[in-house]
Amino acid sequence: MAHRCGWLTCFLLPKLCCKKGYNLKKMGRLFVISLEGNIYRCKHCHTHFALLDHLISRSFQCKHGKAYLFDRVVNVILGEKEERAMLTGMHTVVDIFCVGCGSIVGWKYEAAEQKSQKYKEGKFIIERFKVLGPDGSSYSLSQDAQLGGSDTDEP
Repeated sequence: MAHRCGWLTCFLLPKLCCKKGYNLKKMGRLFVISLEGNIYRCKHCHTHFALLDHLISRSFQCKHGKAYLFDRVVNVILGEKEERAMLTGMHTVVDIFCVGCGSIVGWKYEAAEQKSQKYKEGKFIIERFKVLGPDGSSYSLSQDAQLGGSDTDEP
């Protein structure tokens, strides 16, 4: 099957490839929201993702190190739903991709099996090493050698 969306889109967003039923060209013009204030943004293309005011927790972990929980984010594309086993149990999640460069930056919690984890539903995880912080600082993998976890029990 030929790629309707173009090779570059399929290369940057393989989970959203036209072969899986998506056609990003049909979505029209890219609408990017600019935020004002203390923002988290993509470290690759500087697309804005979230305000510091929307940060819920800095105490989450992912396989690459630290991760932040936000109640809302902008300028992301949602991937496909999947079940994922995490330290706190099974969750239904969708990966989130930067609309500017297609980089995967984290995931959205769609559902949690355990009652104690329901607070995560509808919330977003952004991996710290994928973003620039509000002060413009970047965060490398070498700054956090902790590996293995997917999330934390702390809200």
